[in-house]
Amino acid sequence: MIESKDLLLKFIYSILVLLSLCVLAGCAGKKPVVEPAAAVDSAQEAPRDSLRAKFLLTIYEEGKTQELDAVIFSVPGKRYRMELTGPLGIGVASLLWKEEGWQMTFPTEKLYMKGVGYMVGLLNSDAIPMVHIHQVADIFDGRLLPEGYKEVEPPEDSTRMEGVTYAREKIGRLFRFAKEGGHVAWLSRMGRGGKTETIHFNDFKQFEGVDTPSRIEFDLDGEKFLEIKIKKIARNKSFSSGTWRLNIPKSFKRVGE
Repeated sequence: MIESKDLLLKFIYSILVLLSLCVLAGCAGKKPVVEPAAAVDSAQEAPRDSLRAKFLLTIYEEGKTQELDAVIFSVPGKRYRMELTGPLGIGVASLLWKEEGWQMTFPTEKLYMKGVGYMVGLLNSDAIPMVHIHQVADIFDGRLLPEGYKEVEPPEDSTRMEGVTYAREKIGRLFRFAKEGGHVAWLSRMGRGGKTETIHFNDFKQFEGVDTPSRIEFDLDGEKFLEIKIKKIARNKSFSSGTWRLNIPKSFKRVGE
């Protein structure tokens, strides 16, 4: 259970640095979160690049762990929906990202967040930093490196690591990564406060023909705070129109206000 506002912000921070994915707060609710139900528009065909992934998310906080079941509905680069549930299938949080804007709701805390653009989070906030939503969702499709990145010259000082590739994202951020056996083993970049954020990609498996890490670990200055274990990935799925709608009740308060 979330016992204070500060802990709530840390909880949301852990998800956002993901995904890793993306959001949560509190562990009580009346109904389990499932795929939003609505009539399927028969005039629309399933995008060939759509997918649905189920995974287990574990948060590590001050020696304690909390596990959440999660599912993401994705049409890469166009729209995403994520649902998280706690013990006994209790609904925890929802995220909806579309090209025209994004929003997240935390029903048990009666909180929400919203904004526009591909960077999700709170601007100029140390508690809830901005996260590149496409890079987060791409992990489930086996795309582990930022799209359009360019390699750069390694540093010439003692920080240089052998066997490591140094690169720059399209948005300008520097990062580095290493491969093992043809797979990306880890990716690291400097985060807020000068701390190093690293994602480790482990236990690669074939999910419907696509090589994807089934276990992803996130650490901050060497301390693990988040882990994802992918259970199942299904591609070329058609989703109900309700998947792409997320209601924010008037009684909810906006995070950060």
